[in-house]
Amino acid sequence: MSTAHYDVNGEIAVIRLDNPPVNGLGLALRQGIVDGIKTAEGDDAIKAVVLIGSDRAFSGGADISEFGTDKMLAEPILTTVINYLDTAKKPVIAAISGACMGGGLELALGCHYRVAKPDAQISLPEVKLGILPGAGGTQRLPRVIGVEHALNMIVSGAALPAKQFQGSPLFDEIVDGDLLDGALAYAKKVVSENLPLKRVRDLKAKHENPEGFFMFARNTVGAVAKNYPAPLKCVDAVQAAVTKPFDEGMKVERDAFSTLLQTPESKALRHAFFAERLTSKIADVPSDTPTREIRQVGVIGGGTMGTGISINFLNAGIPVTLVEMKQEGLDRGVAAIQKVYEGRVKKGKMSEDKAKACMDLLTPSLSYDDLKDADLVIEAVFEEMGVKQSVFESLDATCKPGAILASNTSTLDVNKIASFTKRPEDVIGLHFFSPANIMKLLEVVRGDKTAKDVLATAMKLAKTIKKTAVVSGVCDGFIGNRMINQYQREAILMLEEGATVQQIDKAIEKFGFAMGPLRMADLAGGDIGWAIRKRLYAENPDMTKMVVADRLCEMGRYGQKTGAGFYRYEPGNRNALHDPEVDRVVDEVRAELGITPRKISNQEIVERCVYALVNEGARLLDEGIAQRASDIDMVYLTGYGFPIFRGGPMHYAEEVGLPNVVRAMEAFTDTHTQPGFWEPAPLLARCAGEGKRFDERSK
Repeated sequence: MSTAHYDVNGEIAVIRLDNPPVNGLGLALRQGIVDGIKTAEGDDAIKAVVLIGSDRAFSGGADISEFGTDKMLAEPILTTVINYLDTAKKPVIAAISGACMGGGLELALGCHYRVAKPDAQISLPEVKLGILPGAGGTQRLPRVIGVEHALNMIVSGAALPAKQFQGSPLFDEIVDGDLLDGALAYAKKVVSENLPLKRVRDLKAKHENPEGFFMFARNTVGAVAKNYPAPLKCVDAVQAAVTKPFDEGMKVERDAFSTLLQTPESKALRHAFFAERLTSKIADVPSDTPTREIRQVGVIGGGTMGTGISINFLNAGIPVTLVEMKQEGLDRGVAAIQKVYEGRVKKGKMSEDKAKACMDLLTPSLSYDDLKDADLVIEAVFEEMGVKQSVFESLDATCKPGAILASNTSTLDVNKIASFTKRPEDVIGLHFFSPANIMKLLEVVRGDKTAKDVLATAMKLAKTIKKTAVVSGVCDGFIGNRMINQYQREAILMLEEGATVQQIDKAIEKFGFAMGPLRMADLAGGDIGWAIRKRLYAENPDMTKMVVADRLCEMGRYGQKTGAGFYRYEPGNRNALHDPEVDRVVDEVRAELGITPRKISNQEIVERCVYALVNEGARLLDEGIAQRASDIDMVYLTGYGFPIFRGGPMHYAEEVGLPNVVRAMEAFTDTHTQPGFWEPAPLLARCAGEGKRFDERSK
C-alpha cells in the first residue's frame, strides 16, 4: 500500500514518500505525511523533520489512479497537507531528487526549507491539462523565484533543473552527494543554529511595474494561448500573488482552478492525458508478458519512410542495417539520413559527436543476407501486395528464427502479408507516419496469428523510440486511414455540391485542425489517395466516385510534389495558392453530374467531416479493430492533427452529445454521398439511445 514511512535518525525524523513510480500524492500517502508530522510534533526528542522521496521522484504530483474517485477529494486533501507542513512548530526540510512537479512542488513549497540534487526536475505542468496549480503554486512560486520567472514556468509548464535556481529562496542548498545525508546535515544545521522557521507565504511577491508587466503578459499570453483558457487564468492568479494578501490570492487561485476544471478544453486535455496511458494496455496481453530482445534492426527501403524509420532506432542507440536493391537508392537513403543529422547539429539540437555516433550505427547494404542476425526487420517498400510478397518471402528465407518481421503498410492486409511466410506468428504491422522520425503515432497492427510476445515487444519498443503506439486489428486502412478516407471523401463531395476549396479548408482549420483536408491531400500526395480509390472502386462498383479528386489526378495534379493539386504551388514555396483551373474542373464536374451548386455553411462542413470520422470510428469499435474509443482519439491527436483542445473525434462527439450527433447525421442523408453513408453505425445508435459513452458500450 502506498504510504509514508516514518523513521528516526538521532533527533531528526525522516518521512519517506513511498508510492511508486513517481510518488503520486494519493490519499494513503497524504495521510501518511500528516501522521508523520503529528508524530514528530508529539515527540520532544525530535527537533526537525526531513521529507524525502525516491531517487526517481520527490513527487510527480497528484496520483492519477485516483482521478474521478472519492479518494481524490477525501481529506486530507493536498492543501490540508501543505497547511500541516506550513504551520508545523518544528522545521520541515524537503529533500528533492528526480521529479518535483505539480503538487509535488507545491508540497515542497509548503516546507520551511528545501534542499535538492542539482538535476532534480522542477515544474508546475498543470497548464498542460487545461488547469492551473490548485494548492498554492501560483502564490508561492513567485515569492521564491520572482514574478516573471514564475509566470513563465506556470504558463509553459516547462521543467527546469534545480541547479538553475541555486541562490534563490527556492532552494537553501544544492546537494551534490547523497541526498539523505545532505538533508540530515542541513536539518542538524537548522537545529544547532536555531534558524527561524521560514514560511514562503510570508515572503512578498514583488514587481517594479506590476501594472505594465501584467498588461504585457496578458496580451502576449492571450495571443499565444488562443483556444486555451488556462494560460490567461494563470496570469490572473500570479497577479493576485503580487496585488493581494496571501489568503486572498489563494482564493483567486482556487476559484480559477475550479472554473478551469469544468471547461471543455481541460476535459479534452485530461482525456488525452489518460488516453495516452491507456494505449499500452491490451486486454488479452498481460503486462508481464515476456518480450523479445531487440538489439539489431533491419529496414528494407531507403525512401522517405525507410530513412525516417531508421532514424528512430539510430536515435535510440539501436544499430540499423538499411537495405536497398540498387546502389543509387542506397546512397540516396544514407544521404537523406545524414542530412537530417546535419540539420539537427546546425540547429543546435544535437552535438556533432552524438550525430556521428548515430550515423556509426547505420550499416548500408544491398543484400538481404546482412539481415540474418537482425532481431526485427521492417519493410518500407512500395504499397503493392506483389512487392510485399517478394520482400516477405525473402525475409522468411533469410532471417533467424524468432526475428520479428514487420510491415510499414498503411492499408494492405497484414494477415495476407503474414501468409507469405512460414512464421505468421512473428509478423506484425508497424505503421509509421510521415515524417517517421518526427510524427509521434505508431499504429501497431495485430494480425490474426501475431504472437502475444511479438505484440508486447512492439509496444515496449515504441516507448524506446518515443512513439505513442496504438493497437489496431486488420482491416483496409486500419484505424487512421480507414477513417480519414471518409473525412476526405465528405470534403471532396461538398466541393462538388457547392463549397469552395478555400472554404472547406478554412472551416476545418477554424475548428482547430492544423491543416484542412484538401491542403492535407496535397501535402500527402494526391496519387496515393487516387491509388486507394481506384482499388476501392474496383472492389465496390456501386461506390460513389470522388470525380473532382480523380480528375485532378488524371491531369497529373498530385499536390505539392507536382506544384499543383487542389491548390497551386510556386517553386520553393509551400504556400497553397488559389488556382482558377481547379474552379474550372469543379464547374465541369458539377455540370456532368447534374449538380446545381448550393450554399454550404461552415457548420455543415465541420459536422460532415468530423461526424464521418466518428461514425467510422464507431464501426471500428463494433468490429473490434480498435480496443477503445480513446485509442481512436490518440490516433487522431498524434497522427492526423485533430485539435487536442477538442480531445479527439470520439471524445468531441461525446461532449457534443451522441444523440445530437445522430440527429445531425439524419439531416445529411440527402446529400451527394454514398447511399446509406449517413446511417448511424450500430454502436453509435446504441450508445446514443442508451445515453452511454463509447467506452461504456454494451455488446
